[in-house]
Amino acid sequence: MTDRTLRGKVAVVGLGETTYYKRGGSDDPEFVLALKAILAACEDAGISPRDIDGFSSFSNDRSDPSRLSAALGMRELKFANMQWGGGGGGGSGAVANAAAAIATGVADCVVVFRALAQGQFARFGQGSKSSGVSGDGAYTVPYGMMSPAQMFAMRCTRHLHETGVTRDTYKAISLATYEHAQNNPRAVMQGRPLTPDKYDEARWIVEPYQLFDCCMENDGAAAMVLVSAEKAKDMKQAPAYLLGATAGSEYRNAAPSHNAPLYATSSFTSLAPRLYEMAGVGPQDVDVLQSYENFTGGVVMSIIEHGFCSHEEANDFISYDNLLAATGKLPLNTSGGNLAECYMHGLELIVEAVRQIRGESPNQVANAKVSMVTSGPMVTPVSNCIFGSQETL
Repeated sequence: MTDRTLRGKVAVVGLGETTYYKRGGSDDPEFVLALKAILAACEDAGISPRDIDGFSSFSNDRSDPSRLSAALGMRELKFANMQWGGGGGGGSGAVANAAAAIATGVADCVVVFRALAQGQFARFGQGSKSSGVSGDGAYTVPYGMMSPAQMFAMRCTRHLHETGVTRDTYKAISLATYEHAQNNPRAVMQGRPLTPDKYDEARWIVEPYQLFDCCMENDGAAAMVLVSAEKAKDMKQAPAYLLGATAGSEYRNAAPSHNAPLYATSSFTSLAPRLYEMAGVGPQDVDVLQSYENFTGGVVMSIIEHGFCSHEEANDFISYDNLLAATGKLPLNTSGGNLAECYMHGLELIVEAVRQIRGESPNQVANAKVSMVTSGPMVTPVSNCIFGSQETL
């Protein structure tokens, strides 16, 4: 084991979330949402917001760290970082960046956060409204490919065609995540269960996606407090230790312009081996998985690329019963995920991964010691991370 690793050096000790709203439902400005989530995470950790000395976010979060620092009355801002590009693919990358800062002494107490007020700014699910087109968009927008659903449908259609995986795997993911949301009081879709018939009868968005294959659009914020493993021993909450985290993508991955050599992938083929090597575990050791669902097809690809099953096994393995917290071989998105809890750009999935280690999930997996997150399938860069309990160190 090399010394150049994050394994066991940093822990999450505080979690905070605002109320999650349907897009346009929040009365608070986006910056206020960020502050509320950070304050909630500090309270959960049992620290003062003045103890924070760094911030890490992703996907061009608009809440500026210097402004956050002033609003929170922080003594000093030592670290301000943004994971560049990849949209929701940056969630675990933001955790990795925060952990690296702590492990190397750049900062001592870093908050990973994400705030969205899509009702006040642009919707993530819409196509571009710009008057001019350049860069990657010049290859797609003139031909009508403008929205995320259209973009990622191309890769999933190729994947289905090449591998023999069927859309029943998509259906299983959607049904399982909605089932988990029914037990989660934070979930936007609590009280709105999904049945197989309702899934089948939903309108098409763009083949191969129907309505319930697509993530929601929401307002809200989430935050996590990270400190060194040594400091975490004396904190209010039981630590969830970071075992590994990686970010990046495959050789010549070019998701927006559709010319990647490995087209029918979720971009994790090169990351998964690096993650497991750092964490010192394999897919057989993972007790629960939180996988970012921009669309269900990307989750299927990600599960396969992280070694939980092969393409040939996918139709049997990725089944409704296998994905449930109570019965599954691979419990998936136990809070409801982007499909049914909230689309907080995937940070809420990382919060749920930590809750599983703490034993506080609304759909708790029995004796969960290793909890994994895959952030942003089919984009570039993507990222992933694994948390463990004290017993895993």
